[in-house]
Amino acid sequence: MKKSLTLCLTILISLTFLSNKSFSNSMNEKNIVQLAILLDTSNSMDGLIDQTKTQLWKIVNEMARSKRNSEPISLYVALYEYGNDNLSPDEGFVRLVAPLTNDLDKISEELFKLKTNGGSEYCGTVIAEAIKDLKWNNNNNDLKIIFIAGNEPFTQGNIDYHNSCKDAISKGIIINTIYCGNYDEGVQTNWKDGADLADGKYINIDQNQEIVHIDAPQDAELIKLGQQLNDTYIAYGYLGDELKARQEEQDMNAGSVAPEVLVQRTVTKSSSQYRNESWDLVDAEKEGNVKLEELKDDQLPEEMKNMSVEERKDYVEKKAKERENIQKKISKLNEERRKYISDKLAEGNEYTLDAAMLKIIREQAESKNYKFE
Repeated sequence: MKKSLTLCLTILISLTFLSNKSFSNSMNEKNIVQLAILLDTSNSMDGLIDQTKTQLWKIVNEMARSKRNSEPISLYVALYEYGNDNLSPDEGFVRLVAPLTNDLDKISEELFKLKTNGGSEYCGTVIAEAIKDLKWNNNNNDLKIIFIAGNEPFTQGNIDYHNSCKDAISKGIIINTIYCGNYDEGVQTNWKDGADLADGKYINIDQNQEIVHIDAPQDAELIKLGQQLNDTYIAYGYLGDELKARQEEQDMNAGSVAPEVLVQRTVTKSSSQYRNESWDLVDAEKEGNVKLEELKDDQLPEEMKNMSVEERKDYVEKKAKERENIQKKISKLNEERRKYISDKLAEGNEYTLDAAMLKIIREQAESKNYKFE
């Protein structure tokens, strides 16, 4: 009974750490970028969700190329949905899907769970909730951005968007609005006004436009290297196996959309933005979050249970070196791929979510002295 209670408490502590790690980490890091994505999940927004699932990794990869004062950034992403009849009317048809986190697999997992259904889209409400509930940094030198996307009038709901947007910018949070439809219609329904109030940008997209995927000669090798990368992860703790399985599931989710999406995810996994210190011994050792000599056998993978402390350290170090070598190969291939795609990419894709967000993020990051490679 005592052992079962201890196990339950350990799992509870692990879950608490997972839900709060983004805030505690960000307090000790430099060059923080906090990005909250607010998605309309009413009936007409299936295309918007599909574009977000498709382009998440591309957006992360672009941000991973930025530095400030020659140092890399630390990216944290949050996700809200709003305007869905399945959500509580008492909460304004708004749901916090994932708090600000560097657990990118969590964001991917939740994106693939989103379903559309009817609804009342209250922009002022979801912005107010994001400002109130998320753990935004107080440092105004950090980049804090909200992207809200939808297609109903910005004025709906009991909370006035004027107040929400002004509250955001008073805290150094920029609001960018993305209207899914005609540009002028978005202006007339106050989406541009919302962005103007919070020093943001207004843009329109066609949420149903098909994303252009271009196959590159490097894709097959990058996908293969991504699979090899997974073999360098050492699941530990009582949630390790479950979260390692989630990693593989998100690989499959990305691949189910298009090979290019899996390639983009592979590139993300080779970057400093992809961190799993809560369940992977390589990352945990690198971040100083774990002492190998203190881990119990039931917290270790099968292959490490009978190892001495020195053997454990050697094993983790070996996997870390393997990962570093694979990541270097991915980085080199990705640079070749970027050049190939740049040469081949057709014009006229500026009305998709990734193009809209990337353009805006770059401009706003550069205004705070972030430089892109």
